[in-house]
Amino acid sequence: MRLRPPTADRRAARLASAADLWDLRRIAQRRTPRAAFDYVDGAAGSELTARRTREAFESTELLPRILHSTPAADLSTTIAGGVSALPFGVAPTGFTRFMHAEGEDGGAAAAAAAGIPFSLSTMGTRSLEDVAAVSGAGRRWFQLYLWKDRERSLDLLRRAEASGYDTLLVTVDTPVAGQRLRDVRNGMTIPPQLTLRTVLDASYRPEWWFNFLTTDPLKFASLSHTAADLPTIINSMFDPSLSIADLEWIRSAWPGRLFVKGVLTAEDTRRSLDAGADGLVVSNHGGRQLDRAPVSLKALGEVRAEAGAGTEVIVDSGIMSGADIVSALALGADFVLIGRAYLYGLMAGGEQGVARAIELLAREVESAMMLMGTATVESLKASGRVRAPWLGQAAGTTDSGHAGTSAARITS
Repeated sequence: MRLRPPTADRRAARLASAADLWDLRRIAQRRTPRAAFDYVDGAAGSELTARRTREAFESTELLPRILHSTPAADLSTTIAGGVSALPFGVAPTGFTRFMHAEGEDGGAAAAAAAGIPFSLSTMGTRSLEDVAAVSGAGRRWFQLYLWKDRERSLDLLRRAEASGYDTLLVTVDTPVAGQRLRDVRNGMTIPPQLTLRTVLDASYRPEWWFNFLTTDPLKFASLSHTAADLPTIINSMFDPSLSIADLEWIRSAWPGRLFVKGVLTAEDTRRSLDAGADGLVVSNHGGRQLDRAPVSLKALGEVRAEAGAGTEVIVDSGIMSGADIVSALALGADFVLIGRAYLYGLMAGGEQGVARAIELLAREVESAMMLMGTATVESLKASGRVRAPWLGQAAGTTDSGHAGTSAARITS
């Protein structure tokens, strides 16, 4: 028996003790003030959609294949005209430096090191140019909310193009703010305001508060500096009159790949593609907008069937393990985005925590692929080696080229 040598790097030791994303979540909850943690962890209304999303992933069955020579798995894939070293990337998240002072800097640097895309949100706390500098040669995508001020939207698109963002994600499910009750109960404002409750919270999490008070002021890099609660900011800046005509206008103004984010039905799939979208992100916003909205994983088959084989389809919302990622790919997705999962890592340990989250997910994806006898992401997507209770009886691969668009197929 040998004793493990002590280490002075307590952050590294803390992160190394995490065996999965749920462990990172527990570390994040201990080290992050309640308002910041709940902003990430919470959802809209009674949070029914968020719970149903997790239930859907947990109900899938991945089918192992025995005595099938798969000595290694290649996790690389192509998406939006470029290569990703892993079949998942970092989703756009708002107010990110509220979770940890390293914010988008930490997320973008970790994503670049892992060779996966990083998505910057309109509601980000670092600018387009700041993130471009941090990510260097890494792939970066920009997520756009359409503001009431169209000229400011156009300015963001021009800056994104000039800063090397190759793909635009147009989020269309946020014409008004969702009813996020945890934020209301926590009295969350932007920037945060000190109260007796937050001062008490600080006594348990001194590192977070030291970083918060000694780094540059927390603000939305692309929005006004006015302090307000989040719904007020969203409802004052964003445009509930957003229409297909506006999506067509964005398409005409953006020269790169364009994905519409927030699609959950065949009808909206067709409307988005007809307006010029190159791809789709099947998303219920992590359950943070319309409670009781469809579960993304369940909506994937309908969207894929309508979009067909020639359209790239990404899934997000609720991803917490490599098995979740593999399930989504085997059910028809081309790629997956992680939001909460990467933020739990960020809260647990900044850039190192994001890197740990990516590492854990990659290991889980690799293990599942090898146990399923699928050596590449493409073979995984074509394998149909997944069962889900909402798919009905087994059937063959559909004409979309993906297994599991209407029912799962068991290959011999």
